[in-house]
Amino acid sequence: MKNIFACLGLLLMIVGCSGWKEVSNSKTSFSKEQTAMIMAGDSLKPMRVYKINNRQDSILLRTKSETLRVDPKDPVLRNFVSRLYRTVRDSMSLGVGIAAPQVGILKNIIWVQRFDKENVPFEVYLNPKIIQYTDKKQDCLEGCLSIPNRRDTTTTRAYAILLEYDKLDNTHNIEMVEGFTAVIFQHEIDHLNGILYLDHLDKEIKDSKKLTR
Repeated sequence: MKNIFACLGLLLMIVGCSGWKEVSNSKTSFSKEQTAMIMAGDSLKPMRVYKINNRQDSILLRTKSETLRVDPKDPVLRNFVSRLYRTVRDSMSLGVGIAAPQVGILKNIIWVQRFDKENVPFEVYLNPKIIQYTDKKQDCLEGCLSIPNRRDTTTTRAYAILLEYDKLDNTHNIEMVEGFTAVIFQHEIDHLNGILYLDHLDKEIKDSKKLTR
């Protein structure tokens, strides 16, 4: 019996040291390829930001992301959330929000800086969805980490949105967000649907042409 327990202990040590990919893949909603990308660096290491001027990057940025199965104990999820935050706060980026597709991971995860809260904290949102928009619009100067050296004013963003989302502790929340922070949420959730802010500019141009005919 002692030999059996000794063998089991040795097996667990081997799995723990060299088989993390297989173990984590069985407990995570990330694919094997996504897991490899995420776990290639620790929680302090930023990830590469995908750019639209790269053809392969652009294809992924135009692809709809998948709903995430939230498991607070998932080590891959926790490492990815940390690395995504490090990416948006990296000196090469310094954005006010970021979405998982921007680092090559097609999952519904975003970070947003909450300018509507004290100390403007960064917060992570899983499976965010906008369930209601106000008719009132706002103009906003937008830029994007995936669109280098460009900023444009959009006029189609709702002034306020009703938002639902999951948190890392697996709680589900609904809240109303207004002003500039609402624009950040709309921008980042667009990324999850393969939409860039440039698409809103194209729509504005098309709509203006219809009005002048």
